[in-house]
Amino acid sequence: MKYDFETLLTRHGVGSFKWDELREADPSIPDDIVPLSVADMEFVTAPAIVEGLKQYLDLHSLGYTRATDAYYDAVIGWMARRHGVTVRREWFVEFSGIVSALRHIIGVFTEPGDGVLIMTPVYHHFRMVAEDNGCHVVESELLLKDGRYEIDFDDFREKAERADVKLCVFCSPHNPVGRVWTEEELRRVADICLENGVFLLDDEIHSDLIMPGYRHVPMLSLGEKYFDNLAVCTSPGKSFNLAGMQASNVFVPSEARRLAIQRKRSRFSLNALSYQAVIFAYRDSEAWLDEAIAYIDANRRFAVSFFKEHFPEVFISDMEGTYLLWVDLRSFGMTVGEQETLLRKKALCYLDEGYIFGKRGEGFERINLACPRRVLEAALLRMKDALTAYKREL
Repeated sequence: MKYDFETLLTRHGVGSFKWDELREADPSIPDDIVPLSVADMEFVTAPAIVEGLKQYLDLHSLGYTRATDAYYDAVIGWMARRHGVTVRREWFVEFSGIVSALRHIIGVFTEPGDGVLIMTPVYHHFRMVAEDNGCHVVESELLLKDGRYEIDFDDFREKAERADVKLCVFCSPHNPVGRVWTEEELRRVADICLENGVFLLDDEIHSDLIMPGYRHVPMLSLGEKYFDNLAVCTSPGKSFNLAGMQASNVFVPSEARRLAIQRKRSRFSLNALSYQAVIFAYRDSEAWLDEAIAYIDANRRFAVSFFKEHFPEVFISDMEGTYLLWVDLRSFGMTVGEQETLLRKKALCYLDEGYIFGKRGEGFERINLACPRRVLEAALLRMKDALTAYKREL
């Protein structure tokens, strides 16, 4: 490989959310324990981004900044080249992160007391931003059929037909179950929302992280029929580990919808370095991403083989997209509290507990695979020892 995915940068004491959370949970935890929880990468940043930002800092000030032609060209070029979809410059609404975008847009198109439809188990901030706006969450639970998650379209339609449901937050690819939705599935979701006047807010933050053999279908590629009822959230934050840059683009084809969003949005959405990082990622770092995906996929195959060898009873959802492995430990018969305690105290494995993604996630763990192989292997070995000892004591 041309790029370095083996170097581990320690993130203690620099404000890393998950590394600080690790120390807060257990101040005595050894320095070599790496949290595999929150969805950012434990990889060295793509060199083109690092060098580009250094050069920018040498040559420019850090005053108020707005999007440039180079910025629009980089994003539009990426969407066309990587996903085969044309986005127009006038569709852009920039936000400092997709969670901020979701919170803002839900506030624009709902009233307190309205229902926001989500498909669970799902990224927990969907629930939080809906409730922040005084809305109540309406859940349509995904179905687990023959080892693969599917949308329960009968249930989804029934929920969308409810008078109180005004907006749907959709996750594509799906976090945490790893599904990359087919065009047929996406069209059915879009049709149901359109037919029932439910605004479709589509989060595609993981859309660049697609495993070999699968293809992401952008919601925008389904056709103009859906444009008035659709906003699509994108970001290089996951793809290039730029979450700390807080840069995202929401594509809103409808002028009326777009103006409604912009009226209540801060004039200055991204900072000077965020704009530049997006350019250096999308324009100059595609080869890095390709190698990162290959490395993550190898980690996926390693983890799946590890569980198959040591705990064949454990179900693992196919990780078609994202770098987040969804692992079902319910066969061990632990309560949610027992499972979390065993993994953290006995295995020193700090993962994202499945229950944070909704009731249907109880008993699952979400494991972040965007890390050096030795880090993943060490965590799995500690997990194996802890789970084996637990089984022995039963």
